[in-house]
Amino acid sequence: MATIPSLPSRDDVLRMARNTTDITGQLLDTAGNITRIAINTFDPRDGSGAEVLRVLRETTAELAEASASPQAQEAFYRIVDTLTRLGTSGAPLAVHPVSEPAQALLTAIGDSLLPVLDAVEPAVEEFADALGDLVEATSPVLPAAAGVAAGALLAVTPVLRAAADVLRDSSPELRRVADALTAALTPLMPLQVALAERAAAAGAGVVRATLPPLADLAEAAAATTKAARPLLVASEELLISGLEQLQPLLLTAAYRAGRVARAAATRVSAAVSPAAERGVVVAVTPV
Repeated sequence: MATIPSLPSRDDVLRMARNTTDITGQLLDTAGNITRIAINTFDPRDGSGAEVLRVLRETTAELAEASASPQAQEAFYRIVDTLTRLGTSGAPLAVHPVSEPAQALLTAIGDSLLPVLDAVEPAVEEFADALGDLVEATSPVLPAAAGVAAGALLAVTPVLRAAADVLRDSSPELRRVADALTAALTPLMPLQVALAERAAAAGAGVVRATLPPLADLAEAAAATTKAARPLLVASEELLISGLEQLQPLLLTAAYRAGRVARAAATRVSAAVSPAAERGVVVAVTPV
């Protein structure tokens, strides 16, 4: 299998962009100088054609000397090197080998999710409407909740700062802990990968073996539910009618229990409260 070329890091991209910007600035300065030289060369105020030829010879000599300088050679080398690195390691992701499976994955996910989104769209809209109504109904409580959240954040802030100071002071120990964990977990990674592969194979076998019985069970449950649907509907109607008949009895029982509880509370409070003066008779009349 061909190895996938590694993408450039963020530092490499920033360095290449900075070099490209510097080289672009130098090229623009050089283009400005060349333009100014050309304008001075062909300026009609300079005189005859002999003067023009002299100026052209001087300009050519200056350009040859400038292009032969180490600075110009370094600039051209940096341009070529930057373009080469951008073309080899900084290619767009669209032509990278990773883009093909990524695009296939995105396509499969999109094709699989579209029916699900179409199916749940009404439920999501209904849930969004109900959530909006709930937020609107609880809007008077939101400022208080925001104040409580702000107070909690202010209370937690000193703890976080203290923890940050402690961790900052204990950076050598944390580095030692990280090195120890790395040294301990590195030998286990191949074993974990092998175990994960075995677990994946075993899980795939279990899924393949259990899917047909689960499908049969689901079909049987669906058939049973379809056959028992009239019985379920009748049971629900019987239960609802029973609750409707019990509702007046429950309300009456709750009302009487409340009267008894209030009368008992009144008698207990009158019995246990000390009399302020002798000869005072406390009369309690049940409500």
